[in-house]
Amino acid sequence: MLCCKRKLYQVAAACTCAFTLMMILSYLWTQRHSLQPKITTQEGNLCRGESANNTITAIKDTNTFIIAPYFDNRKSKITRVIGIVHHEKVKDLFCLFCCQPNGEIYVSKAAIDVHSDRFGFPYGAADLLCSEPQNCDPNFVSINWDPKGNIDQLPRFEIKNRKAEIFPVEFTVCISTMFGNYNNVLQFIQSIEMYKILGAQKVIIYKNSCSKLMEKALEFYIAEGTIELIPWPITSYFNVSSYWHFSQDTKDIGYYGQITALNDCIYRNMYRSKFVLLNDIDEIILPFKHPDWKIMMSSLQEQNPGAGIFLFENHIFPITLYDSTDIFNITSWNAVPGVNILQHIHREPDRKNVFNPKKMIVDPRKVVQTSVHSILHAYGDSVNVPIDVALVYHCRKPIQEKLPRESLIRDTTVWRYNSSLIMNVNNVLQKTVF
Repeated sequence: MLCCKRKLYQVAAACTCAFTLMMILSYLWTQRHSLQPKITTQEGNLCRGESANNTITAIKDTNTFIIAPYFDNRKSKITRVIGIVHHEKVKDLFCLFCCQPNGEIYVSKAAIDVHSDRFGFPYGAADLLCSEPQNCDPNFVSINWDPKGNIDQLPRFEIKNRKAEIFPVEFTVCISTMFGNYNNVLQFIQSIEMYKILGAQKVIIYKNSCSKLMEKALEFYIAEGTIELIPWPITSYFNVSSYWHFSQDTKDIGYYGQITALNDCIYRNMYRSKFVLLNDIDEIILPFKHPDWKIMMSSLQEQNPGAGIFLFENHIFPITLYDSTDIFNITSWNAVPGVNILQHIHREPDRKNVFNPKKMIVDPRKVVQTSVHSILHAYGDSVNVPIDVALVYHCRKPIQEKLPRESLIRDTTVWRYNSSLIMNVNNVLQKTVF
């Protein structure tokens, strides 16, 4: 009888141990495959994955395209991945972080935030918000539709802004995007030189395509250190529209992915530049009351403490209307393709009941999401800068084509800079075009 009891105890103990082991294994399996953020140790090492070196990287089988991830701890500790997604087809994505030196893999489900200014196109700019692990500061992240996928086969992206710099640059101009075999060489050089005169130290250009002559000008400014060129091969991934709204052109994405490029430029310069200007290459923010951007922004910030976004009215200076004096018709420039902005000093009046678009100078650390003419989400206040302080000099084809000459407003503000501008442009042309 004693022997039988002893055997029963042994069987019961064995069953208990087996049951406990099964519960432990079940718990570990649940933790490993749960969709909630967690730390798991896997045989593969994310840091061995192939590094993504392209500006745009397609994530296989996801309708998702990654530009770059950026560390963002302004509200909570997250990695914000700038990308392009299909607004309906992309439902679930996961962020896979590598925690060094142990090679532990942290998996979190991404919150997918498609920007509201998609303008009807099926693909649009998006933020993939990835919660980071508490006990490590990962330098790399991968994105996948399957949290249990083979991470060794996923592209890995270096997380930028992990170390904040102390604003080595005061003003950076973000230009997006250069496309359509762009060849407006003279106006391009004039705009870059005006940016430099007004205070820019860096100009970021997202380049899709341009002419060979334009390439020469770009190479000069890259060597000089003024331009940082970002390849923008968006036509390799999408059927791209050169229009801003889907109703005008039923393609995959609008205006060569301009909005995505602008958002990337904001985060790329988050800690590299005190201010970022968002405008096109045929636009110049011209101060009226101040000689340059630095003095103007000091004044505007003093008057508007707490503001981080400054919006400037866009005004059209038609390239079809020339100054009657013709004093800046510089003969040597006529051999250069493009517009001479000094010859166009008449601007169109405001149209009644029509929205006048704006361009911006922003504190990038206060911007969350941007569109072309406004900030969608921000931590700071926005200020509409009065036209007597500054405006956007936009030298392009007219919008109000039928207006008589006397209806336009003569505005020679750009001539204040003519001596320095002519000298600087001639110097660049001698080293490039001529």
